[in-house]
Amino acid sequence: MPELPEVEVVRAGLERHVVGRTVRGVEVLHERPVRRDLRGPAGFVAALTGRRIIDARRRGKYLWLPLDNGDALLAHLGMSGQMLVQPAAAPDEKHLRVRLVLDDARQLRFVDQRMFGGLTVSAGGAELPPEIAHIARDPLDPDFDDAEFVRRVRRRASGIKRQLLDQGLVSGVGNIYADESLWRSRLHGERPGDRLSAAQVRELLGHVRDVMGEALAQGGTSFDALYVNVNGQSGYFDRSLRAYGREDEPCERCGTPMRRVAFMNRSSYFCPTCQPPPRRRRTPAPGRGVVAAPGPAAETALPD
Repeated sequence: MPELPEVEVVRAGLERHVVGRTVRGVEVLHERPVRRDLRGPAGFVAALTGRRIIDARRRGKYLWLPLDNGDALLAHLGMSGQMLVQPAAAPDEKHLRVRLVLDDARQLRFVDQRMFGGLTVSAGGAELPPEIAHIARDPLDPDFDDAEFVRRVRRRASGIKRQLLDQGLVSGVGNIYADESLWRSRLHGERPGDRLSAAQVRELLGHVRDVMGEALAQGGTSFDALYVNVNGQSGYFDRSLRAYGREDEPCERCGTPMRRVAFMNRSSYFCPTCQPPPRRRRTPAPGRGVVAAPGPAAETALPD
C-alpha cells in the first residue's frame, strides 16, 4: 500500500506534469473508483471538464488537485492505485479506471487493480477538501506541532505503533515506516504511550522523519509491484529496510533473528532483543480497589 513518501512522490510528479493543464475530457471506465462522488459518474465528468488544474497538494496519504473554480479533484490511492501521465497514443493499462484528457495531448490516468482507492470532486476543496479536514498533519508538514504530538501520545495507554497509525493523531505513517522508525528507536510497538518519556517520543518522531525523508529521496518502497510514480517507475527504499519484511534474518544491530507478529490484519516486524515487549500492567488484587485513577479516555483511531 502506498505510504506518505510514495504519495508525495506522486504529488511531486503531478506538480511537474499536470499543473497548469486544462481538462478537455473525462472518461469513467468503471464506476467504483468514483463511488464517493455524490454526483455520480456523469456529474463527476461534468464537474471536471473544462477546468484548469492550478496546484498539486497532499495531506497524509490523500492527494488533491485544486481547480480554477475553487473545487478540487481529491484522490486516495488505496492499496493499488496509480496516477499515471501518459501520451494519448500509449496503450490502455489493464486496470485503467478513469481517464482525464489534458490540453497538451497527454492523459492523466487513474489505474487501480483492487479498486480500494478512488476519486471525487470536492466542492470548494481547493485549499483543503472538507472530506479530509479531520486528518492530522504529517511529520513532514512544516506546521506539524511536535509538542502537541508528544503530549497526546503520552496521555494515551494504547500501544505506540497503533498511535503512529492513527490518522487523527499523525497522518501518513503506514505499517512499513512505523516498523522502521520503531526499530531505530529501540521501541516495541506495544509499548503504551503513557509509559514513554517525552524524550523517547521526540526521538521516535525524529526517526519517523528520517525514515520518511530517506524513502522520499529514493522514490519510496516497491514491495508492491503495483506502486509506481507518475512515470511508471518503482521506488528503491525496500533495499534499505532494516525491520519490515526481515523475519528470521539477523538484526543489523545485535544479530538476533527478527520476528514477525500479526497486528491489525497486517504484520509487525521487530527485534526481540533491541525492542523487548513491555511488561504487563499490574492488576489490583481482588478487594483492594483501584491502585491509580484512570487516565484520559482513549482517542478514537481513524482509518488510513
